[in-house]
Amino acid sequence: MTQLILDRTMKLPVTFLLAIAAVIACQPASGKADKPHPKGYVACKTSTPLQIDGRLTEPAWKTAPWTDDFQDIEGNLKPKPRFRTRAKMLWDDNYLYIGAQLQEPQVWATLTHRDTVIFIDNDFEVFIDPNGDNHEYYEFEMNARNTVWDLFLPKPYKDSGSAVDSWNIEGLKTAVSVQGTLNNPSDIDTGWTVEIAMPWKALAEYAHRPAPPHDGDQWRINFSRVEWLTNIVNGWYQKVAGKREDNWVWSPQWVVDMHRPETWGYVQFSTRKPGKEAFRPDPAWEVKCILHDVYYAQRAYRERTKTWAENLDQLVLPPSVLPALQHGLSLKTSAGGFVVSMSLKLKGGKSEQWHIRQDALLWKN
Repeated sequence: MTQLILDRTMKLPVTFLLAIAAVIACQPASGKADKPHPKGYVACKTSTPLQIDGRLTEPAWKTAPWTDDFQDIEGNLKPKPRFRTRAKMLWDDNYLYIGAQLQEPQVWATLTHRDTVIFIDNDFEVFIDPNGDNHEYYEFEMNARNTVWDLFLPKPYKDSGSAVDSWNIEGLKTAVSVQGTLNNPSDIDTGWTVEIAMPWKALAEYAHRPAPPHDGDQWRINFSRVEWLTNIVNGWYQKVAGKREDNWVWSPQWVVDMHRPETWGYVQFSTRKPGKEAFRPDPAWEVKCILHDVYYAQRAYRERTKTWAENLDQLVLPPSVLPALQHGLSLKTSAGGFVVSMSLKLKGGKSEQWHIRQDALLWKN
């Protein structure tokens, strides 16, 4: 979702912020994460450019696997979505291709101007962070009329980021196919499918890594569907008063906020045939969890005291983080913010040093 939803989250009391930190808690690198690894998908390279017509009927699409069905943005904390949503991905040297299928008995859309707030309608959304550092990521939304909103975010809203609406995915191709009739309350539809081709040239602008990617590269990505409860009143769709939108996603966010890139899924790019390569879980996932736990605890501490904690003992940390204090977890605070660091031992005896700072920027050296 966009800032409308996030602003509500940011105004919640400190006790709730602490609860959020507990929800996303992970075990240290020597244990198992409380929160499961995000979803992963292997996107295969197609040798034939796709015709973007919204139908997903070409041979390459037929061999590409579907993602798992979408679930509520809060995961198993909420009921199963009313309607099925799933997606596929492919790529070639010019484009990242995304297809999605949205079950919907009443397909409707009202917005027709690019870069309007598309989630006022039911919509399909894409979020991409090429290098997984929580900063410089892309958001894309489209409705059943094929109206789009593309924007760039230097950093998340919760970290004082602001969207750049003027940024466009130059060369973008999109299409929608409705299985039924659009904006006709008198019949029952099957749903709608979307097809998207995002040029690597546009995605490379803030990727800080090869685009198109190399075989085996992984990018962070997630998909969201906004669905409003409606009644038919005087021959038209009317949102149910007092009911918020449903947010259904591929990889759970665990909170109602799409602008937490650390919980997005992973797409792994492959030059092999579909089914011939398995997804590789992120070996740094548990360390990243711990760093984010401390980051959120620092945010809660600052909300409460107006200052940053100078040592880890001052923070209310999830119990699962505490063993990491014996394994190189450190905190450095300055007038401008803080940096949390932790080492990760890799196979073969090598190690990486991972860091996160006050604005959620994540990096390694």
